[in-house]
Amino acid sequence: MEPPVPAHVIVLHRWTDSYADYASYLDHRALRVSYVTTARARPVLPDAAAGVRVVPSTEDRGAVRAAVGELVAIHGRPDRIVALHEVDLDVAAELREDLGVPGETPAGLHPFRDKLAMSRRLAARDVRVPAAEPAPGHRAVAGFARRHGWPVVLKPVRGTASSDVTRLDGPAALDAYVFPPDLPLMVQAYLPHAVLHVDGIVDGGDLRVWRASRYVNTCLDFARGEALGSAEIDDPVLLKNIGEFTRRAVLAMSADPWVFHLELFASDDSTDPVFHVLEVGARPGGAEVPFVWREVHGVDLMAATVDVQMGRPLHGHSPGAETGEEEEAYGGWLLVPTPAARPCRVLAATSQTGEADGPYAERLPTPGGYLADLPGYEHSGARFRFRGRTSADVEHAIARTLERLDFRCEPVDPAHPARVVVVASGGRAYREYALRDAAAHGRVLAVGDTAPEWESPYLTAHQVVDTGDVDALTRAVSGLLEPDSGPAGLLTWSEVHLERTARAAARLGLAHMTPQAVRNCRDKLRTRQLLERAGLPSARYTVVRSLAEAHEAAARIGYPVVLKPRALAGSSGVVLARSPADLDEVHRHAAGAAFAGLDALDGLMVEEYLDGPEISLDSVVVSGEVRCVNLARKRIGYPPFFEEIGHLVSPWRQEPWADDLTDIVTRVHSALGVTAGVTHAELRLTGGGPRLVELNGRLGGDFIPLLGRLATGVDLTAAALDASLGIVPDLRPTRDRCAAVRFLYPEQDGTVDRLDVSAAREVPGVERAVALAEAGQQLLLPPRGVVPRLAAVIATGDDATACDRVLDEAVGRIHVRVTPAEER
Repeated sequence: MEPPVPAHVIVLHRWTDSYADYASYLDHRALRVSYVTTARARPVLPDAAAGVRVVPSTEDRGAVRAAVGELVAIHGRPDRIVALHEVDLDVAAELREDLGVPGETPAGLHPFRDKLAMSRRLAARDVRVPAAEPAPGHRAVAGFARRHGWPVVLKPVRGTASSDVTRLDGPAALDAYVFPPDLPLMVQAYLPHAVLHVDGIVDGGDLRVWRASRYVNTCLDFARGEALGSAEIDDPVLLKNIGEFTRRAVLAMSADPWVFHLELFASDDSTDPVFHVLEVGARPGGAEVPFVWREVHGVDLMAATVDVQMGRPLHGHSPGAETGEEEEAYGGWLLVPTPAARPCRVLAATSQTGEADGPYAERLPTPGGYLADLPGYEHSGARFRFRGRTSADVEHAIARTLERLDFRCEPVDPAHPARVVVVASGGRAYREYALRDAAAHGRVLAVGDTAPEWESPYLTAHQVVDTGDVDALTRAVSGLLEPDSGPAGLLTWSEVHLERTARAAARLGLAHMTPQAVRNCRDKLRTRQLLERAGLPSARYTVVRSLAEAHEAAARIGYPVVLKPRALAGSSGVVLARSPADLDEVHRHAAGAAFAGLDALDGLMVEEYLDGPEISLDSVVVSGEVRCVNLARKRIGYPPFFEEIGHLVSPWRQEPWADDLTDIVTRVHSALGVTAGVTHAELRLTGGGPRLVELNGRLGGDFIPLLGRLATGVDLTAAALDASLGIVPDLRPTRDRCAAVRFLYPEQDGTVDRLDVSAAREVPGVERAVALAEAGQQLLLPPRGVVPRLAAVIATGDDATACDRVLDEAVGRIHVRVTPAEER
């Protein structure tokens, strides 16, 4: 009997912070949980996701529907759809209705999202609300003001976070107001009262748990650039009145199980206050509310919302002992907007968590870093959370934090030339062309362990620093960028420095592949696991820690197999075993392999051998959109080792496997969480279609980007600079030729006595010939040496045959003398 197919759950997700812990809410082993998200939010999703689709915005209905359609095609119609952010509730409801999925539909959600419908429902059930009417234009607002008085408030009928909310104080303000096109508005009576928010859970037809808080300033003040905060209320008399009104209000909206965020106007009479509902949302409160509930009270409002949308009972969502508080505590939060127009550079942001009366948690930008122009409370300039024994404690801490906070920024001036910092420029022979191309495209600065030498003509500025120290690296990059207020980027084409560069970029708010995505690419075990979870065709694999385990794994997988370290570079330790005897011979080479600056990680990979031509495909990724650019056909030598002895870039878009290739490479980026940068994918064209060998999160080596420029006109180095600035580069080819590189190796181990490539440069069709070794240098062939090359010759031609003809002649003209090792 076939086992039951796990239920499919689709989650719409947009946060970059840990507002929701999906891995604990949804069992990713028992369920197939797939996600539709944005490039920025992708890194926080669980590794065990069944599938991920990246869209420009979860508000882009067309893109979300297309992404859901792709997930449905793979995993089937979803059994449930989950959305936790207020703005995503609408599209989730529409998708449920379209796909026949249980849960909230547009009709049921309408009175929560349409503020006029909300006001009418509450008023019909004798719950006080401010007077409100549609506001299609000036005449309607003027009539409303004559009946209800000035000031009035104009607001979108369906809106969030006080966006487009305006207070009009009189006829002159109304005359000057320009109604936004295609945005239905309502007009509401202005109430000069304090604003409270009440958050909680309804279950069993009554309030299960709730908390009331008093705002510090208002959401409208925040939209105007003032700080916004909130402190929970401890006054028992006031709380009794709030609780009675809240019960009437939320049950008037729905007696079903739900999580609510209610905002109230409260008159100043503390003994007998009068409340009016400002609005109520069918979702957890925004700002820091979910964190405060979870951390101070031990209740996860996000988890309760997932239970509601999954149709599960709301058991266990009550205050617990998880917080470790012996007495009841009160929570609060504070959001401080950026004190300059975004995008901006942070000049100062002083931590407050070390203060006795300060916050218990904070999210501050890194001084010297950059803040993008992003909407929502999550992307406020500074965020703080508080706890205290009384409301007064919390309010005092909020006030003291605002007094002490030194938060200064300056706007980024797009008119200033952009600057990109390159970490570790690499060896001259292999990377001078890249630095030259980069300098021709923009202003390049460098950070390295030693002072620049040959690099100097290409650099605007540089700094020497220990690049192995992320803190020092971050400070160095920030220091280089400090004198100028123009746009900035950060990149490296060094595998050794990739993860540290990613961590520095994350701290500074610069566009870059995330540290998590770098680890997903660098660790070949994680790569295979994530591809497997995403249902992508890959190679069968096992991680082993001994020769005996390697034999067992090879027997299960079937010979031939490939052995490789989990996390090295340059094909170090990658070997082929066609039989158990081969395995005995090559295992020690894989197990003993090393690459300076990289940790091989624990264990060896034993993988199915992917038979077929090996290729590489370079791609540019900006905001999660993958653009496949440059394909190179590899030339492999020195079996059973995988030494790359040459590459050919030639036309490929018309190949029968081209569409499958671009599809799988795009999906691999999504599975590994790669949403920014330039990548270098290595693949095999097997009989079953393209299969990934590995994905590298940086510009390809071995002159491949140069070959691409010569063959197509597309400059991948320039594209890497643009991508580091968050700019979509121009990737349109201007020619369609072939370009190839061939590497010259010694015939045997030995020491270079003489090497002259000048005659090779004279051959027509040779673009360049580069000496890669020098007199006195010892070269050891695989497996004893790593990339023991004498020279590289690069040629162009109309086709592969023409390139090979030029390379044959050029290599024949290289004068080289190597003294064999046994003769010295």
